[in-house]
Amino acid sequence: MGYNRIETLNCENNPDKDCAVDAALSIIGGKWKLKIYKVLKAGGPFRYAAIHKALTGISEKTLSAQLRELEEDGIVTKQVFPEVPPRVEYTLTDLGISLEPVFVALINWGQTYIQTTKTVGQSAQQA
Repeated sequence: MGYNRIETLNCENNPDKDCAVDAALSIIGGKWKLKIYKVLKAGGPFRYAAIHKALTGISEKTLSAQLRELEEDGIVTKQVFPEVPPRVEYTLTDLGISLEPVFVALINWGQTYIQTTKTVGQSAQQA
């Protein structure tokens, strides 16, 4: 494994809850990582082009960087087949699959938040 964002957080010497949250957010944070996760969770393995096609608006550079980070963090595995032309497939690791309840919780919380803020906004406009 290459660069490890968790080591830069110094969590080994600071195992408090804030550090654990920082570690989790460094793994799944950002605009695209959970969207990539959603694509890979739908089944797989997926080739790079299929992932790119499923994610409207992501640049190839960003997708490559995000997949590389997810691979370095042990969430995604990349399999390169010795073929011409080369074939590369991405799948979730067991650690990546274990993110499912976190992903579901974020979706549920997001839906609740949207409904709550919509209701609060409507109440404020009516007052």
